Amino acid sequence: MTATPDASDALDDRSFGARRRLAVWAVCVTLFVASTGQTIVSTALPVITADLGGLNRISWVVTAYLLASTVGAPVFGKLGDLFGRKAVLQSGLGVFTLGALICGAAPSMEVLIAGRAVQGLGGGGLIVVSMAVVADLYPARERSRVQGALGGVFGLSTVVGPLVGGLIVDAASWHWVFFANLPVVALSFAVLQVALDAQGPRDRPRIDVAGAALLAAALSGLVLIASLGGIELGWDDPALWSLIAATLAATAGFVAVERRAAEPILPLSLFRLNAVAVVNGAGLLVGMAMFGTLTFLPLYLQVVRGVSPMGSGLYLLPMMAGLIGASMLAGRVMARTGRYKALPVASTALLAVAMLGLSRIGPEMPLWQVVALMVATGLGIGPMMSVGVAAIQNAVPQRFLGVGTASANMFRLIGGSVGTSVFGALFAAGLARNLAGLVEGAGLGTIGRSAVMALPEAQRAPVLAGFSEALGPVFLTAAAIAALACAVTLRLREVPLAEG
Repeated sequence: MTATPDASDALDDRSFGARRRLAVWAVCVTLFVASTGQTIVSTALPVITADLGGLNRISWVVTAYLLASTVGAPVFGKLGDLFGRKAVLQSGLGVFTLGALICGAAPSMEVLIAGRAVQGLGGGGLIVVSMAVVADLYPARERSRVQGALGGVFGLSTVVGPLVGGLIVDAASWHWVFFANLPVVALSFAVLQVALDAQGPRDRPRIDVAGAALLAAALSGLVLIASLGGIELGWDDPALWSLIAATLAATAGFVAVERRAAEPILPLSLFRLNAVAVVNGAGLLVGMAMFGTLTFLPLYLQVVRGVSPMGSGLYLLPMMAGLIGASMLAGRVMARTGRYKALPVASTALLAVAMLGLSRIGPEMPLWQVVALMVATGLGIGPMMSVGVAAIQNAVPQRFLGVGTASANMFRLIGGSVGTSVFGALFAAGLARNLAGLVEGAGLGTIGRSAVMALPEAQRAPVLAGFSEALGPVFLTAAAIAALACAVTLRLREVPLAEG
């Protein structure tokens, strides 16, 4: 029986809809795998260092991934614009898998760090290209709803990663932290093969090698300055100032090259678009507050309140519930109304209030208040995940969708790295000041719950109070940063989202 034209069109529409839904599921799984790779190793680090040694290089296991992700995001985003999302996504899965294999089989800390850099390069690319795929598949209104779901996936992976890593280490060896998700990667690769159409490169694409190299050098320098400055390298260390000078030179060189490049890796013209400039500026600030909270709340819960490492991870669930719920709700609001400006303005204002509340944190604060403030923090961060990407994708030309999307992730990661470094310096200075005369200086770097509980009872209370007071300036600074982010979002010029 021959189908009528209308029946044939209906079948085609259903087939396209099914493939599109399949593609979105594959993208969600890919995003989850890549973003979980950032955090899954954290709870395994003590076991890894006990096996491989190199405790003095433990931070590099995290920094290497973050650094490579920051560099990989714009590079993979641009490659996706030039060669098609499918090929670049599958290549990213290959790079991520290679890095995981290197890490899982690493015989030394140096090899592990190298593997994490390879894994991070693929992971950073997977995150941004996954988000760009949604822009290819959906018009702006529908895209907002899906981007909200992707923001939820990203938030979920942030807290699930440490929990899964801890469970794997308890049940098996640390090697399986890197091997466990490889079957999921293989499944995602196969589904992408079916769900996405292959796209050939545009006519004779020209890759901006010089721009990519200079951007990698500039971003690497910035992340290293934020990670090492005041911690492993003192601010009066000539090596640090040499790194700062090299970073400034690479940045200046990058700007000069991009102005002349035929296919710039990160077109500077995009930053003349209001949405790109505002969203990335606010995203950098929100990233500072987000990563700072994720770093210091578990520290407070473990040292001051005596919560176990696994329990402190569970306490992050309310924050992630708020983040996921707000991200998905913001996506639905955008899909229904086509409007979005009010969402980041309100959410960043709420984030500032939550950070202000956390600045009063102390040994006597009821845990339900801590949980409530963490929920508010998640509600304040969530809409920026979905609104930011949707606003950028709505503003940039189609041929720049990948690199435009990449910029949002890049600035959030930079904010996280800089924020963690700044907050770490604030906390260390406050801790040294508050515990002067209570704990010997040499003990400050190793202070923990067991060390505090071993102190005489008369000394214990002021030490816990001093520890909490050192966190106050961290969250107070985060509140000011969130308020600045709110002020930045007020500059956003809303362009209603198209329906089709």
